Amino acid sequence: MNALVLRFVTALALVSLTANVPGAQAAVEPSRQFLDYVRHRAAELRADDRAPDNLAQWGERKAWLRKRLSDALGSLPKPRAMGAPIPAKSRKLGEIRRDGYRVEKLLVQTFPGIWMPANAYVPDGAGPFPAVLCVHGHWRGAKQDPVVQARCIGLAKLGFLALVVDAFGAGERGIGKALGEYHGEMVAATLIPTGRVLAGIQIHENVRAVDYLQSRADVDPERIGVTGASGGGNQTMYAGAWDERLKAVVPTCSVGNYQAYLGAACCMCEVVPGALTFSEEWGLLALVAPRALMVISATKDAPQFSVAEARKSIAAAKPVFGLHGVSDRVRHTIIESPHHYNQPMREAMYGWMALHLKGEGDGSPIREPEIETVDPETLRCFPGDSRPDDWVTLPQFAAAEARRILKALPDPETPEERSTWRANALATLKAELPPPAQRRGTSDPIITATSKTSSILTIESEPRVAIRAQVDQGDPGKVAILIDVKGMEKVAPHRLATELRKANWSVFTVDLRATGGTAYPRDKIGRAADHNTAEWSLWTGRTLLQQWVWDVRRVLDESGVEKATLIGNGPAGVAALWAAAVDDRIERVATVDSLASYVSDVPYKNQRLGVMVPGILREIGDIPHIAALASGKSMLVARGVNGAGEVLDDPDLNKAYAFTSKAARARGVVFAAMSNASSQEIAAWLEEN
Repeated sequence: MNALVLRFVTALALVSLTANVPGAQAAVEPSRQFLDYVRHRAAELRADDRAPDNLAQWGERKAWLRKRLSDALGSLPKPRAMGAPIPAKSRKLGEIRRDGYRVEKLLVQTFPGIWMPANAYVPDGAGPFPAVLCVHGHWRGAKQDPVVQARCIGLAKLGFLALVVDAFGAGERGIGKALGEYHGEMVAATLIPTGRVLAGIQIHENVRAVDYLQSRADVDPERIGVTGASGGGNQTMYAGAWDERLKAVVPTCSVGNYQAYLGAACCMCEVVPGALTFSEEWGLLALVAPRALMVISATKDAPQFSVAEARKSIAAAKPVFGLHGVSDRVRHTIIESPHHYNQPMREAMYGWMALHLKGEGDGSPIREPEIETVDPETLRCFPGDSRPDDWVTLPQFAAAEARRILKALPDPETPEERSTWRANALATLKAELPPPAQRRGTSDPIITATSKTSSILTIESEPRVAIRAQVDQGDPGKVAILIDVKGMEKVAPHRLATELRKANWSVFTVDLRATGGTAYPRDKIGRAADHNTAEWSLWTGRTLLQQWVWDVRRVLDESGVEKATLIGNGPAGVAALWAAAVDDRIERVATVDSLASYVSDVPYKNQRLGVMVPGILREIGDIPHIAALASGKSMLVARGVNGAGEVLDDPDLNKAYAFTSKAARARGVVFAAMSNASSQEIAAWLEEN
């Protein structure tokens, strides 16, 4: 007899109305449970942080940090050294004459076929001038925005050449041709499966901007700084940490610490996957030493950029400057202000740049010259809709990278090749999924009787994470587990669940963590329904997808189910495939309305940020490759969708899953792909196969 029967026939006599596992976690409201979990995980990861004792120790840690940072952000460019400039292709499209300076309209090539619009604010005179790379934040006009124009004009009038660039996906580089697009959420998410992320792209492009500055005859190549606010301050911190040619680094309204991001909503351009597994933010600030660092904070900023959080990171980084004997080269400037880059902030920046790029003054604020900004449209390289139609957008760049990666993957033909590929790929999939002996909780499951044949199973998936499953008792030899990011209460009455119950299946419908009854109430940003919980997971080095697979296996552990059919609906289909690949208790798997490929030329629609795994295309392959790892089981792919959320027709669906189908044939198991299957047809297929 299946252990399911013994557990639940006995347990249905029990009554418990508790929604959480007993113990210390019971006091945490379900909507706060996931945030409580990631905060504790982050604190544990960084509990042993220690400042280096000497320069030799710091030298070792610095090299290690730079390697981990490059791995996390996606193959950053090799560190540049002073000396001969690295050529950077550029094109000048025009210029505007202004009082005391001119504005050049430029394109700078950053990747093959990829051009970055830029404006150079060039002082009158012969030069060579010290230069400042100005990177914009999340102001609607990007490099053209009056807030960004102001610091460039001020710098030019004070004798600095200011170069301001549009970040990929923003300004003149959006999907459409108008200004004002946002490059975060599911736009930037298209990069993640390739192993690149938006923060890494920005570092790469800012390094290329410095290459361009060094190639100009009117720029002193040894006197270059960088500054920006908000998302631009974030870019400033990372560019300053990575590119040692930047002699003065001034991040504004952006420095706090990584743990402060947990509980906040931030842009995808700020996220460094797994950062908390190897550093806190102070480590990035310390990488600036022995060069000059000024952090500008606003007293009325968001918690993650607050004065208090910034002080923590600066205090931890300052000893590294001390080891270099330059404690005076790190300064924290606090301005009474909301989130901004206003005149007092700009004046503080001017003084710091003057000291460290010109050798003038003592770093105190310099009074700003008269500033007169212009209509953003006049600064555009491509005014109106004049941008070329073949311009490469951020998702198109990500899709091209994805296709290049997939083209290079092995296509095993012989049994030996298939065995080797499968063993290596499975080892990667299992890396974050400990074996059953390590998955046991510290509390017994709670079983709440709701009827003679139905109950709620509440289990501890791991410390501080309680998950629930509704169990509708049927034939103990026919167990179906349904997972859906909408949650148990919406899945239980789903047509497919109803059809399975009609056929006398024992049906589990599961609340995966951070979904259903434990969903975070302020999670959605733009197209990403799980934006915040997915980002917090990325910071701690475990994607939501990996955690959901863990949850499925814990349901199997605590229910005593020995053989089950796993069905993933919508985005949860990817979790179903992954779980089926790594767990032998799953003998049959189906996905319904699920993503068929990570490759998308447009922002993902109706998907979850949580299913985007950094570098999955490089390490394993696409979703059909994950499915192929479960090819020892009967498998159904019903109504697969592309990145745009469109249902694929039969030819396209079968083409997408050709790799999976080939693996299934080689192992002699059933694989089917159906684009128009009804719930009744899906249930019938599961009965027959």
